[in-house]
Amino acid sequence: MIVVFGSINVDLVVTVQSLPKAGETVLGPGYRVVPGGKGANQALAARRAGAAVRMAGAVGGDGFAGEALASLKEAAIDLTRIRESPLPTGAAFIAVDSGGGNLIIVASGANRDARQAEIPDEWLGRGTVIVLQMEVPLAENWALVDRARRAGARTLLNCAPAGSVPADMLASLDWLVVNETEAVLVARSQGAEVSDAAAAAQALAKARKVTVIVTLGEQGARAFLPDGQAWSIGTLPIKPVDTTAAGDAFVGAFAAAMERGQDLPSALRFGSAAGALACTVAGAQPSLPLQSAIDTSLGDLAPAVQQ
Repeated sequence: MIVVFGSINVDLVVTVQSLPKAGETVLGPGYRVVPGGKGANQALAARRAGAAVRMAGAVGGDGFAGEALASLKEAAIDLTRIRESPLPTGAAFIAVDSGGGNLIIVASGANRDARQAEIPDEWLGRGTVIVLQMEVPLAENWALVDRARRAGARTLLNCAPAGSVPADMLASLDWLVVNETEAVLVARSQGAEVSDAAAAAQALAKARKVTVIVTLGEQGARAFLPDGQAWSIGTLPIKPVDTTAAGDAFVGAFAAAMERGQDLPSALRFGSAAGALACTVAGAQPSLPLQSAIDTSLGDLAPAVQQ
């Protein structure tokens, strides 16, 4: 079982020729309203990748709430612990350029009311993988990490958007997933004097005894283990259409693979394939691939390599 505690949004997506610079206005032909939020995206990614998934979070009592939850309901994700907040449903404003790059602004809204206490103790057994991000109140995240550790559940934190993580919380995680920028920021918050992602991840893995996975976009991902091992995975040869949910696809698929007992190199490969496939379809949740598509694509992706 995977339990996701995190954000639930609607995404307002505009396609533009180029992303705006500070003070610049650019025009797009129209916009789409699609469900999103890193928590919801990762829950749906894990479900489509073959896992049974439960989710806890918050939405508003407004018209966007139904849209935000629609794909999760359709996928039969357990939403019994989604609470209704007096704040509006969270929203993300996303511009996507002709090369698939994006610019995102998130209005947190009801996500500020997400409470880990909604998750019952019986969801935190030894067979559970907890998946968290940084778009809900951080104190709630840390309280859930502590509960999960004491209950024997495994935990994965996607430190996005980047923020400070207490040292004892890092040490309580099983996996920390970051991009290159986030890796450096988290390592520096722990006092490490590093300037590149590999050094940052190595420092974190050694100091906090956590497996650190750095996503590298079109270059794939690298994993750094506390014992000094490192693994590298490439990515599928694709032409990107929209990279918005690539990281969420990776996290959800990786978590699903680990939850069903795959080893780390295999899970990295599965996650990398999912992340690449997500770049070939516009939108966040519409782009998240099914397990069958991921499995089929693995023939085009070499196994992870130990370094």
